[in-house]
Amino acid sequence: MDDVGLDGSYTWAGARAAGLSRRQVERDGRRLGHGLYLSCAAEPSLRELCRAWAQVLPTGAVFGGSTAAVLLGAPLAQPSRLTVVVPSGVVVPARPQLVRHERCMADEDVTEVDGVRVTSGAQTFLDLAASLPPAELVAVGDALYRRDRLDPDRLAERLARAGRVRGVVRARACAPLLCREAMSRPESLVRFWLVDSDLPDPEPQVAVVDRWDRVVVHGDLGYRDWKIALEYEGRQHAEPEQFRRDVDRYSLTALDGWLVLRFADHHLTGPRTVVERTRRALVSRGWRPPPN
Repeated sequence: MDDVGLDGSYTWAGARAAGLSRRQVERDGRRLGHGLYLSCAAEPSLRELCRAWAQVLPTGAVFGGSTAAVLLGAPLAQPSRLTVVVPSGVVVPARPQLVRHERCMADEDVTEVDGVRVTSGAQTFLDLAASLPPAELVAVGDALYRRDRLDPDRLAERLARAGRVRGVVRARACAPLLCREAMSRPESLVRFWLVDSDLPDPEPQVAVVDRWDRVVVHGDLGYRDWKIALEYEGRQHAEPEQFRRDVDRYSLTALDGWLVLRFADHHLTGPRTVVERTRRALVSRGWRPPPN
């Protein structure tokens, strides 16, 4: 539709005003909702879908919840329906493709991602606290920290004025656990499970040094005092180059007496295996639980 001045998404009225015939619209456009189309030439990404729907939403509407979280870079699956937040009293016609929430928001509770207005990182974290379990909420917060969509001051300010909204207790409990150094959702989950257990808190990106005190590798998580490192092995570790680097890393780690615990995706179904294997490793290195 570039030849008639339309973007990848457009309304029926806009297309007709640009001179397109009914047949052209029906042939080119994928119908998103009443009077709203996405060009077949456009990628149906979450960003493009939000940009399309923004054309028919009222002034002041922003995308929130899991929709905002994904656009901000959180490790969540793309939602099947878009979450829209509108000011109190603003009417949005019921659409099966949209989940509507009504809320008054301050200017600082709204930001923009690639031209799409979304709830801020702090507001999004607070909103998701009402539905996500603590471990997943921490993974979202870590990702927002990592992408500079959130920081302790902004989060503290938003939670301070949150009152008694749904999810605020969980949000306040999880906020101190967030960590910019966590590089992935699995690392965040493993760290949360360990912090939530009776074991010592692990250090993120723990530095492993050689006999000359030079850093040779960084473990995803670890315990410097007991020379234990925890590594999550994602699919990228099966790539030939990464595999070769891993061989060197583990050899250098072992040379200085470090014990490496390696975990994969099948260990992420719950905390039991991660916590118990870490406990056994700590005990083997001399750690003992404090007396009751």
